Amino acid sequence: MTNPHGSHFAGRLGWGSSPAVVVVDLVRAYTAPGGPFFLDGQQDRVLVAAADLLAAARAAALPVVWTVVRYAPDLADGGFFPAKVPALACFAEGADGGWGELALAPAADDALVVKQHASAFAGTSLAGTLRARGVDTVVVAGVSTSGCVRATATDALAAGFRPVVVNEACGDRSVALHENNLADLDAKYADVVGLAEALTHLGGQH
Repeated sequence: MTNPHGSHFAGRLGWGSSPAVVVVDLVRAYTAPGGPFFLDGQQDRVLVAAADLLAAARAAALPVVWTVVRYAPDLADGGFFPAKVPALACFAEGADGGWGELALAPAADDALVVKQHASAFAGTSLAGTLRARGVDTVVVAGVSTSGCVRATATDALAAGFRPVVVNEACGDRSVALHENNLADLDAKYADVVGLAEALTHLGGQH
């Protein structure tokens, strides 16, 4: 197949032998009407696809890691990120709305990583958690495509993992932003795949 990005981009990383699913910041702030980051039309697609990924991972006994953003009440642990994106104050301890609550139910043995920045690897235990489980492939779902999903996939590559971003299981504040960032991720930092391909690979793991 012709490489749409030209010979200098979009090589394929492929799947390793030990994947994990990392669900990035899939909380009510993005999926519930009135949420400060509401996806406005993409939320149902994202939730259904993420649920399918989780079901496949659990059926194959693969690791699942969730990430959430949480801040101290005064946002002091957020650095300049909440100053740049003031709506992040919805994730401060004691904030009204319950916007930081997960939009899907985790299983009892899923891991939870709390973060303060866009990347799930920045200042967290995620890389160590994955390496301790022997993971070599990070299957990324969640929100937002241009922000925390992109940063997580980029840092996964830098940390020595194979990042796989699942198109249907991610979303952003507009479809165009979602698609443009997926195209750029696929060109330079990750393999972007459809849900069907991801489910096939996850289902084939033992």
